Amino acid sequence: MKKTLLAGVCISVVAFAYANAISDSSALMAQQCKISAETVATLKNLQYGNTAIRKDVTSLISATLKVQDNRELAQKAMNLMVDDKAKDASTLEMKYCS
Repeated sequence: MKKTLLAGVCISVVAFAYANAISDSSALMAQQCKISAETVATLKNLQYGNTAIRKDVTSLISATLKVQDNRELAQKAMNLMVDDKAKDASTLEMKYCS
């Protein structure tokens, strides 16, 4: 469990550093969606509640994306991921990151 959370933190740090280098490029948007899918799947498997997942992933999105419209799009996708019954990151990614 600690390894999973540590991996999530490491991914967040990389995404944050990448966000500071490039201002919401399409590559950054795609990477953020993949990170959101991985984070949502991990937290679902750890049996976090939907509200806690939304709060955690929203803070990650806000820290990574600079443009408000892009944040809103990322949050919509994240909300769909949270509401989806799937608990697998690749399934969530295929459905919502295209």
